[in-house]
Amino acid sequence: MRKLRFKLTAAVCLGIGLSGCSLTRPPAQVEAPVPTQWHAPLPHGGSLASLANWWSQLDDPLLVELVAAAEAASPNVASAAARVAEARFTRVQAGAALLPSLDGTASASRGPVGLSSGGSGTSSGGGSSSSSLSSSTPITTLQAGLQSKWEIDLFGRLRADRDAAEAKQSSANAKWHDARVAVAAETANAYFAERACQQQLRVSESDARSRAETSRLTDLSAKAGFTAPADAALARASASDASGRLTQQRAQCAVQRKALVSLSGIDETTLEQKLAAAPAQRPLPAVGSIASVPAEAISQRPDVYAAELGVASASADVGSAEAERYPKLTVSGSIGRSQYRVSGVHQSLETWTVGPVALTVPLLDGGSRKANADAAKARYAEAVSLYRANVRQAVREVEEALVNLDATNARTTDADAAVKNYQASFDATQARYSSGLASLFELEDSRRTLFSAQTARVSLQRERTEAWVALYRSMGGGWNRQTAQGPSSESSSMTASPAAKVATSP
Repeated sequence: MRKLRFKLTAAVCLGIGLSGCSLTRPPAQVEAPVPTQWHAPLPHGGSLASLANWWSQLDDPLLVELVAAAEAASPNVASAAARVAEARFTRVQAGAALLPSLDGTASASRGPVGLSSGGSGTSSGGGSSSSSLSSSTPITTLQAGLQSKWEIDLFGRLRADRDAAEAKQSSANAKWHDARVAVAAETANAYFAERACQQQLRVSESDARSRAETSRLTDLSAKAGFTAPADAALARASASDASGRLTQQRAQCAVQRKALVSLSGIDETTLEQKLAAAPAQRPLPAVGSIASVPAEAISQRPDVYAAELGVASASADVGSAEAERYPKLTVSGSIGRSQYRVSGVHQSLETWTVGPVALTVPLLDGGSRKANADAAKARYAEAVSLYRANVRQAVREVEEALVNLDATNARTTDADAAVKNYQASFDATQARYSSGLASLFELEDSRRTLFSAQTARVSLQRERTEAWVALYRSMGGGWNRQTAQGPSSESSSMTASPAAKVATSP
């Protein structure tokens, strides 16, 4: 046993000593082009508040419920969660490859001896006796043992595989968060589009009622001979035109609602009841959470973080592929015990082995290993390029959202003033028309102008909500790389996306 311990200790020490011979990998982190400041107006002056409470600021429980339902029904989120689980198991497998493997074996058999032996001798009493084991004599064989094998990581291949698996798991976690944020943004856009469609429907209904009433009064006046038939025809045409627009608007709202049903997975009848019970769309809260330094803001995007980890994973893959071109050293050993039972006689036997210590040296493979290493380097270069492009795209999306949000905010006052004054103008024109001081043509022209202004204001409100959601989306939706975890953790749902607010919202 002392020899066994000595040999095992020597093998372990040799493996630990040689395992430090790892190869150099390309940089796991690279620089990305990030501007030193935003070239778009910040709505707050650069405060560093958290994005995670945007949806609670809106104070709309129905929106929170729809986002949670959409996240639960989304195949993209489910696929991302499955990839996280797969990456986790791959990481465990890669880590286990660094350790020795140990297998246990056990067997039992019973059968004839397979040979016969005979002999005779003289007893102490002068008599003779004989004994024999015939081929039919049964023998029981019991065996148990342990077998171990360990690949010593001479040039860091196994460690590189482990590092790559860890980076891929973290990247999968980030992509899962990104999928949740994307679903939340898509659902919010569909919800706001539904609300805007209903607002436009009310505008169209009011316009259609007004034109229908004008057409009715004009017809009565024409029949009495006080109004020209041409004016009555114009009024009827205007009413028909408004009725057609109203029908079209109702169809658009029906289509928009079906999109929301598809996203949330909620039954359409139930969703209609929820929308009818919910109050009208609330005003958007002020934005106060964009970091003044772009690098700080961009670092909180899960897709950018996933691309950054893609570089680290590709770097580790290069190290693994390079190490494949160098020798491999494996150490194996076993220990076992066998017991034989025949005719009431027991015999035990213990065995052990250390080795072989096998060194595998690649000699000729037709350039396969070098080609694999070159391919890994090409994938690394691609990962670096994708990461830098992702950062540039992130900066663009944030700045576009900031510009659009600022522009729509500035246009809101003008749109409200336009509707207010066009309404006053229409009311005055209608009063003049009722008194006979204005023509029907003037009334219809004023009505068209008012309708256009009301439609423009609804469109502007819709555009502003899109910019607000785009800013939320482009800033990572409140995700934080320091605190976010994978889908198996309950804590991740508290910061990763608005769906988490279901548990806390009133």
